[in-house]
Amino acid sequence: MVTIQCKNITFANIQAIFFDKNGTLEDSEVYLRSLGQKAARIIDAQFPGIGEPLLMAYGINGNSIDPAGLMAVGSRRETEIATAAYIAETGRGWIESLTIARQSLDEAEKYLEETPAPIFPGSLELLQSLSAAGLKLGMISAAKTAEVQAFVARYKLSDYIQAQVGVDDGPGKPDPVLFLQACQILGVEPSAALMVGDAVSDMQMARNAKAAGCIGITWIGKSDHVQGADVVINQLNEIQVLE
Repeated sequence: MVTIQCKNITFANIQAIFFDKNGTLEDSEVYLRSLGQKAARIIDAQFPGIGEPLLMAYGINGNSIDPAGLMAVGSRRETEIATAAYIAETGRGWIESLTIARQSLDEAEKYLEETPAPIFPGSLELLQSLSAAGLKLGMISAAKTAEVQAFVARYKLSDYIQAQVGVDDGPGKPDPVLFLQACQILGVEPSAALMVGDAVSDMQMARNAKAAGCIGITWIGKSDHVQGADVVINQLNEIQVLE
């Protein structure tokens, strides 16, 4: 059992900490914006006029992306459904619309394979220190499980992140099943685990699972994006182990 302190908030008897990926450990803003823009261009080429409304639905405006928008916090499945809805408005059938949406997003991802999102500064050092303190660590992301695993492998985090949970065909955040699944993998009770994330859905998921606490991180300083957090931090090194 470990005691974690963030600012003036203390969490006692903690056995595990789970981290979100996009916007928490991974500096994904540029990547996600590029992904949405590429997908919108691919679809607009097939259905002229859809591109701009799609970008709005994704939460992308010029060179900015809404940290609380679909592309930033939605699962791949949710993004496919939203994309397909715009395609269906052109008169295409629903199954065909879903297929086109999936193929277009796949093509956009493939195009960006050579430019993956970087890890935030201090992420590795934090994971190392938490692991050395005896904490079990995991990742719970709205991204596909394969993307979570690829991120962990790319930045050589497998020695620290034992639970790698993504959203495939099942429920996404804020459904507590994801948190409960991660706890089961690590063999800990939710009441002994913390969630660190950058979105309201992370906070709600942890609360729904009756976690020990929720730490909201906002690298951009907008705490309204992590409403429901017990404490809000701006840097990962604000998560400290008390001796």
